[in-house]
Amino acid sequence: MKKEKESVFFNRELSWIEFNARVLHEACRKELPLIERLKFIAIVSSNFDEFFQVRVAAIKRLNSVSPHHKDCSGRTPSELLKEISERCHQISRIQQQCLACDILPKLSDAGISYVPPSSYTSSQKSYLASMFKNSVLPLITPLRTDSNFPTTENMRLYVAFMLKEISGLHDGTKAFVMKSLPSPLALVGVPENLPRVIWLPSDNGKRAFATLDDVITSFGFTVFPGYTVTDTLLFKVARDADFAVNEDGADFTKEMEDVLIKRRSSLATRLLCNAAGSKITTLLKEKLNLSDDDVYEFPGLIDPSSLLGITDASEAAPLMNPEWKNYYPVTLPEGKTYWDTLRQRDVLLHVPYESYEPVIKFLNDAAEDENVLAIKMTLYRTGNASPIVKALEKAAQNGKQVTAFVELKARFDEGRNLNWASELEKSGVIVVYGVVGLKVHAKMLLVIRRESDGLRRYVHLSTGNYNSKTARIYSDMSVFTSNVDIANDATTFFNTISGYSQFLNLKHLSMAPVNLKSRLLSLIEREIRLSTPEKPGLIMAKMNALGHESIIKSLYRASRAGVKVLLNVRGICMLVPGVKDLSENIRVVSIVGRYLEHSRVFYFQNGGSEEIYLSSADWMPRNLDRRVELMFPILDADVFKIVKETLRVYFDDNCRSHTLSSSGKWKANKPAKKETEVNAQEILQKKYRRQAELHKKQPKLDFVVRRDN
Repeated sequence: MKKEKESVFFNRELSWIEFNARVLHEACRKELPLIERLKFIAIVSSNFDEFFQVRVAAIKRLNSVSPHHKDCSGRTPSELLKEISERCHQISRIQQQCLACDILPKLSDAGISYVPPSSYTSSQKSYLASMFKNSVLPLITPLRTDSNFPTTENMRLYVAFMLKEISGLHDGTKAFVMKSLPSPLALVGVPENLPRVIWLPSDNGKRAFATLDDVITSFGFTVFPGYTVTDTLLFKVARDADFAVNEDGADFTKEMEDVLIKRRSSLATRLLCNAAGSKITTLLKEKLNLSDDDVYEFPGLIDPSSLLGITDASEAAPLMNPEWKNYYPVTLPEGKTYWDTLRQRDVLLHVPYESYEPVIKFLNDAAEDENVLAIKMTLYRTGNASPIVKALEKAAQNGKQVTAFVELKARFDEGRNLNWASELEKSGVIVVYGVVGLKVHAKMLLVIRRESDGLRRYVHLSTGNYNSKTARIYSDMSVFTSNVDIANDATTFFNTISGYSQFLNLKHLSMAPVNLKSRLLSLIEREIRLSTPEKPGLIMAKMNALGHESIIKSLYRASRAGVKVLLNVRGICMLVPGVKDLSENIRVVSIVGRYLEHSRVFYFQNGGSEEIYLSSADWMPRNLDRRVELMFPILDADVFKIVKETLRVYFDDNCRSHTLSSSGKWKANKPAKKETEVNAQEILQKKYRRQAELHKKQPKLDFVVRRDN
C-alpha cells in the first residue's frame, strides 16, 4: 500500500508578509496612475504597522515563554523572528526606493512636489517658521528624558532632539538644565489633530508641500532656549496590541477601556525611524529593549500615509484612477420598498460594483414601516457616523424592538464601537456585547414584519461588515431573502447568541464554532467520494486567508483523490500547492487590485448537483474555532448562476493576479502572446455598468394586480 505523503505547510506570518509584497508589487507598477501607486505604498506601511503590533508581538511573547516550540512549518520563535526581520527589511527597502526614486520624482514632474527641509527656499523657511510658531508650537509638549524615560505612545510619531547646553546661562535657567546626560535628549510628539501635508507658497506656478513632521524637526529648536540641537530623529514605536479582554469582569465595557489604555504603553516590537545609525537610535533601542533586527530605517518620510493629504489638490485628479461608479441593483425597485420583491425571489448585492444604498434603505424602510415589529442584527465594524447605527436608533425611537449584537473586541475599532454602542443604548436599542470567549464576526440582519397572512421575516446575510464606507472599496457579496427555512435558522441563530438556548440543528446555515468547520470538512470529503477519473470532482473557493491545518489536510486528500481544487486567496495561504503526490491538483491564485477582495465564496461540484456557499468566515483557526461565523447556501437559481460566473472570472484573471508555487514564491500573471487580457475587477465593473445602462433604457410599466374579494 502506498504511503501517503506527509502534509506540509507554509508559515502563517511569512505567508502574510508575501501578501504585503504583492501589495507593494502594485505600487511598483509603472503603468498605474501615480496617486494610486502612492496609495499602495501607504497600505504597505499600514499593513506592517498592524503586523508588528499583533503577529510579531505574539511571536515575541511565545519566544519568552516557550523558545523551543516549533510551528507547523518547523520553525522556532527565534528562527521565525529572524526570517521576518530579513524579509520585512528587504520589502521596506524596495518600498523606499519605489517612493523616493520613482513616485515622488514623477509627482514633481506632474506638478506636485514634496520639498524636504534641505531644499526649503528662504521664502518657504519664513512661511514655515511663522506657521510653526502660530499653529504648531502651542500644541506640542516637549518631554525630558533625564530622570524617567517617558513612555512613547503606540504608533504615534515623535521627533527626538539631542541637545547641547549653551554656555553662559544665568543661574535661574541653570536650575532647569538636564544634567544627568552628557547630551540631553527631549521628545516631541507630532500633533495628531493637524494636517500632515502643508502646502507651500508657490514660486513657479507648481504645487509644493512640506510635511508636519519635517516642520517640527526643522523648527523644533525654538522649544529649547538655552540649548542647541546637535541631532534629530523622527520615529514611531509599534507596541503589543494583542490584548485579550477580561470577560469575567463585572463591567465589560470598563474592561475593554482598560485594554485600550494598556495598548498605548505595552511591549515594544518595532522602531521605525529616519536614521537608524544615530546615537538617538542607540539610546531608544536600549530604553525600548529592542535589537538591531527590530529597527527599520525609512529615510525621509517614515509614514507615507501622510502623503495621501495631497489627493485633495486639484492637480491630483488626473493622477488617479478614472472613477468607477457603483450602480443601483437592477433586481431591486428603486424608490420603492423591497417587501414585494423579496417575497418573490432572493436578491444578490455585489459591492462596490453595486451600490450599498439598498442595505441602508432596507434598514431605514424597516425603521419607518408601521408593520415592522422587530429588527435584529450583528455589528462588527460599522465606521464613524454610520447610517446603519442611525437607522437602528430611529427604529427604536419609532417603537420597534431593536437588538444589536455589538462586537466590542473588533481589534483597533474597540473605542469606536464603545462609543456607538453607548449611543444605541441611549436610543432604546437592546445592545448585546458579543459572546463570552468568542468574537461575533457573522454578518446578519433580520426584520420581522406583520403582513396579511401573518408574520414574515426578511433576512440579509453578508460576507462583509455593515460599513457603508468600506463598502466603497471592499468587494463583498450579500443576499436578501425571505426564504422561510433561512428565516427559521436566523431566528435560532439570534436566540442562541443572545440567551441560554442550546444550539439546535440549522437546516441551511452553518455556524462556527459549532458546526461550520465540520460542515466544510464533510463537503470536501463528499467531493472526494464522488470524484472519478472520468469525471473528477471540483472545488473552487475564494477567501481572504487559508491557514486551518485540518482544512488544508482535507484539501490535500482531495488532490490525491483527483479532485481539482482552485483556490483564490487574497492574503495568508499556508497550503503548499503543486507538490507531487500531495497537492499537484491544487492551484492557488491571489488578486490584489483596485478593490480589496473580501468576499468568501465556496463552490462544490457535488457530482453534478452543484452547491455554492457564501460566508463571513475565512478558513483559519480563529474563524472556524474561536469566532461566531456563518456560512449560507445560495438557493435561488438566478443568484446561483451570477455567483458561479463571478467566481470563474476571478480564476481567469491574468492581469492583476499572482500564482503561488510550491517554493512559496508568488509569480505575477501576465497574458501570453495573443491571449486576451482578463482583469477580473474591470470585467465585473463593465458588466454591472452594462446592466444598469440596459435597465435604464427599458420602458417602465406599472401593473395592477386584481384580487378576488
